[in-house]
Amino acid sequence: MTPRLTASKVPTPDVGTHGVNKTELAVVVFFFLLVSVLGFLAARWRKAREANHLEEWGLGGRSFGGWITWFLLGGDLYTAYTFVAVPAALTAGAFGFFAVPYTIIVWPLVFLFLPRLWSVSRKRGYVTPADFARGRYGSKSLGLAVAIVGVVATMPYIALQLVGIQACLDVIGIGGKGSSTFVKDLPLFIAFAVLAAFTYTSGLRAPAVIAFVKDFLIYLVIIVAVIYIPTRIAGGWHGIFHLAASGPAGKTKPGFLSLNDANGKTNAFPYATLALGSAMALFMYPHAQIGVLSTKSRNTVRKNLAGLSIYSLVLGFIALLGYMALAVGFNGTATGHLGGNAQHAVPALFDAVFPSWFAGVAFAAVAIGALVPAAIMSIAAANLFTRNIFVDFIKPDATAHQQAQVSKTVSLLVKFGALAFVLSLDATSAINFQLLGGVLILQTFPAIVIGLFNRWFHRWALVIGLWTGVIYGVVVAWQQKKLGGTTGKVVLQQHFGNQIAKVPGTHLYSYIAITALVLNLVVAVVLTLVFRALKVADGVDETQRADYTADEGDADLPDLIEAEPALAEMQTSA
Repeated sequence: MTPRLTASKVPTPDVGTHGVNKTELAVVVFFFLLVSVLGFLAARWRKAREANHLEEWGLGGRSFGGWITWFLLGGDLYTAYTFVAVPAALTAGAFGFFAVPYTIIVWPLVFLFLPRLWSVSRKRGYVTPADFARGRYGSKSLGLAVAIVGVVATMPYIALQLVGIQACLDVIGIGGKGSSTFVKDLPLFIAFAVLAAFTYTSGLRAPAVIAFVKDFLIYLVIIVAVIYIPTRIAGGWHGIFHLAASGPAGKTKPGFLSLNDANGKTNAFPYATLALGSAMALFMYPHAQIGVLSTKSRNTVRKNLAGLSIYSLVLGFIALLGYMALAVGFNGTATGHLGGNAQHAVPALFDAVFPSWFAGVAFAAVAIGALVPAAIMSIAAANLFTRNIFVDFIKPDATAHQQAQVSKTVSLLVKFGALAFVLSLDATSAINFQLLGGVLILQTFPAIVIGLFNRWFHRWALVIGLWTGVIYGVVVAWQQKKLGGTTGKVVLQQHFGNQIAKVPGTHLYSYIAITALVLNLVVAVVLTLVFRALKVADGVDETQRADYTADEGDADLPDLIEAEPALAEMQTSA
């Protein structure tokens, strides 16, 4: 019988001590090759009659049904961020649990506005959220602002996916101590080159197909983890929480399992704003919205939003992996396992607890969980550039074929831009990548969400408010330091070290995105009143009230580019 792990008997999965774990590597390579083949074959799945059309390449022909959409939208939620950054945040205490309530809050919020976004986009042929902002307010400048912020906010999110792959490769032993930077990062280059190739070829169909494999692996790993790992640790779940709160030395850390810190100071308000801000930001990202726009009907959107709440339950179990990592000895210090990088916590846990072959399966789940969203994100960013920068400002008469070609090319640049981003910046606080993106993308909330219900704001007030929120958020985030060490006062990261900051004029601390959004709205309201008083011309709204409730089957919907039926559909009809 395998002996149970205790704090004094934990393995030490340190890079370079066991060399390359060939079993783990072989399993990861097998699944990577499998999804790569599927990614290329996806171009033949529901093959489009006009492959070189942006609606086909970038939105899958707006033809995805319930199951495909469920896995595709799930692909936006279960990313490397979920597996690596969220449990890593738990290693710093209960505050990291903010990701669980935010995915609970998000579903009622998005249920209100995403069906309306689908309807108006289907009726007016919008491919991006920036298309809607431009059409609703008759302002290319507003569309440009939404597009730029969308692209920039997506880049750190893609980089976060790379951090997840990199963490797994480190634990497997690739690029151990003494390896050159080139050797260490070579597998990452190869993975992203293949990702770029099948995304270029198959567009949104590729992540839609791969998402099935990804979710199967993730569900398998999580079910096994929450059942098997507690049986390996002395005391089971009680032992896990005890060890997480006390550490191997047995010294209790006051407040570690609550929102009160060691001095009794409550973190409830920052926690609440972080959860609320993250929920409001999640479906403002362009990659989440194109998953919705690719569906075939408004009802498909509504059914999926109701069913996707099951992801929130599983996310709670994933977050607990952070406590499990602490229980088996991951101490997160500079002299600890894997150099104290918290992003290694879960990969190190898998390496320590699972047999090598299943650890390889778990690493494959994380790696594929990075590739799927990275593909969707790069497509979304490319669509924004093509529709709202290239067509609106560079080549207004671009044909559908030219738009598709530009989007394909830009998707490659976005991927490798994210690669440069992650290789040049400190990756030890991966969750800050995502939170910084949230600060930026949340500033598009007034133009998109409020605009779906009401057109009271003046177009120029929205533009100025958006940029005010962005500039404030970036400047304040830049000023935040990451502190740590034995005294808790050592500066570990000079800039972008934290996304919680003091609200000006108060004693409260809040997620910077929320403070920036409030400033954004105040500026937009005041300037709208000013512009109206000065009778500054407003833009022309090209949408109509009926557009926001349009659905599949309506007689006045524009035609789609018909795709060839899937093989299963042809067999059924035969």
